[in-house]
Amino acid sequence: MIILALIISCVALVISGIFVMWISKQKTGTKHMVEISEAVKSGAAAFLKREMKIIIPIAVIISITISYFIGYTNGIAFAMGAALSAIAGFLSLKITVKTAIRAANSTNDGLSKTFILAFRGGATVGLAVPAMAILAIAILYSLFPDPITIAGVGIGASLIALFIRIGGGIFTKAADMGADLVGKVEVNIPEDDPRNPATIADNVGDNVGDAAGMGSDIYESYIVTMLASMLIASLIGLESNLLYPILIGISGMVSSIFGVLITRSNDNTSDVMKPLNKSFYVSASIAIVLNFVLTHFYLGQTNLAYALFGTTVIGVLLVPIIQKITDHYTNHKFKPVQDISDSAKWGYASLTLTGIIKGLQSTGPMVIALIIAIMISFVISSNAAPDESQSLLYGIFGTSLTAMSMLSLAGIVLSIDAFGPIADNAGGIVEMTSMGKKNRDVTDEIDAVGNTTKAVTKGFAIASAALAALAMIQAFQFEASEVFNEQFDYSLTNPSVIIGLLAGGLIPFFITSQLIDGVSRAASKMVDEVRSQFKSNPGILAGKSTPDYAKCVDISTIASLKELWKSAFIVIASPIILGLLLGPESVAGLLMGAVVTGIFLAYHLANTGGAWDNAKKLIEMKGNKGTEEHKVAVVGDIIGDPYKDTAGPALNTVIKLLNTIAIVFVSIFVGIISI
Repeated sequence: MIILALIISCVALVISGIFVMWISKQKTGTKHMVEISEAVKSGAAAFLKREMKIIIPIAVIISITISYFIGYTNGIAFAMGAALSAIAGFLSLKITVKTAIRAANSTNDGLSKTFILAFRGGATVGLAVPAMAILAIAILYSLFPDPITIAGVGIGASLIALFIRIGGGIFTKAADMGADLVGKVEVNIPEDDPRNPATIADNVGDNVGDAAGMGSDIYESYIVTMLASMLIASLIGLESNLLYPILIGISGMVSSIFGVLITRSNDNTSDVMKPLNKSFYVSASIAIVLNFVLTHFYLGQTNLAYALFGTTVIGVLLVPIIQKITDHYTNHKFKPVQDISDSAKWGYASLTLTGIIKGLQSTGPMVIALIIAIMISFVISSNAAPDESQSLLYGIFGTSLTAMSMLSLAGIVLSIDAFGPIADNAGGIVEMTSMGKKNRDVTDEIDAVGNTTKAVTKGFAIASAALAALAMIQAFQFEASEVFNEQFDYSLTNPSVIIGLLAGGLIPFFITSQLIDGVSRAASKMVDEVRSQFKSNPGILAGKSTPDYAKCVDISTIASLKELWKSAFIVIASPIILGLLLGPESVAGLLMGAVVTGIFLAYHLANTGGAWDNAKKLIEMKGNKGTEEHKVAVVGDIIGDPYKDTAGPALNTVIKLLNTIAIVFVSIFVGIISI
């Protein structure tokens, strides 16, 4: 099984490499286009290098601490998880920059060529990131064949993903808000206009926030979900099924490869989403078939085997359901976004309130879908238990497999998502080099689709985080009982559990406030800088002088690095402090409280921001650009930026990092205070 995982992962990496070589052979365009691309590349690389100077010493200290207190195997696992998470971010960044300039140049050849370039750039990331996650687990398990001894890989993956998510999110939204508030609202110049001093910083932000951030996010989601499922199998005595989660990952990886390879487009394509939807549905169908075949050979023809296969089907089916729900609330083709767009006629307050209302409403269908998936997977797997006393354990394992099968499609989902920032960057290059309306129309069309796919992937990441976290909470409870040789009281009559629930429920709200406040402070500095350049050098707006782009990049970099450590400290410290003071019961309460509030808040933030963004685009598509109605929608989009691209995505990682911290450090949760 491990050998098969290594082979399939290497195949995915080889295909990614072939795509990179094909992309590299495409023309980069004019000298001006290359200069802009290099400026974006340099700014993004400089940001990540400065971020790593902060992260690496912290990671080394944590790795040594884990090795000393928990065991050297977990220290090694932490280091590998952290290193590969950083590589996932760097890879996503590099591919996005490389592909964007070539996609911009290909707009001269029409929509078909531009689409396939952007998609293959995204597919390079989409195949490489989950392949690295499978490789990490396979290698670590082959060296240390006990999941609890390599749980540190989850902390490493989650911590680096959180740093990149927070740092990149603050960077991109500070630049974006600064560019829009002054450029679009105050001086009425187009998006990505080269006269705007913040436009390079904005494009850099798309790379470090959307590309690097999502790459590291999906990588750590994959790692944490697979690890949680393996941990549960180990802790409840299902050693014979221990590698089954890896098998599901292999199945998803193979199906994603097929989905990527069949994706095509032509100049007669009227809807760019059609080939993307086709690739996803083909991947999902292949995944179900492969899961059945591999389950048959690995587990045999038993009731348990068929039950576990049934839980994987639920996970695969949950992906398009979450996608449809998210699409309904964020796509301009549907009523929620249309209502928000119409509300712009009545002013800023109306648009803001309508957006919040629709975002809050969107959480209902998503959570109902999760509840149904959890119930069905639990019932199916618990009924297959050898005897009634083990039904609870088997039910929990089945639910964890639903989460794993959902994440197994990360390859094709991330391929479709990474297509978004590439299209966005390509549009920026087209605008900044004045290539013309025809070229901009091409990038606008694929960028609009990219906005939808980015919103859909955020929904996918949130739902998978919820399922993974629920599985890890169960794993934590089993491990705590095993470590302390005691059955703990996790009922609501226990004050320690109640305290944990309240503390955990607070964390997502507090971190959200920190992140949005950080974006606001950074954006205010960006606004001041852009205004100052316009005032001190009137030649900039006249198109006779070149703005100081580097100054704006530096402002975003300094501001984001200043803010990123605060949230990370809260997430790392809270379960450890609560565990030391009140014991495992309180930590279990904290984990559950964070999941319950975190998934609602994350989904609300992501969908509200995405809906505001597409409401603005809908007004532009109607030809109302520059009107008062459009200005109102632009402000809504600006408010939504830190919602959907900073706070919302960060909460996924917060939820999972809390759980992995709890699992790794459970042995020190002695409970000094007795309640």
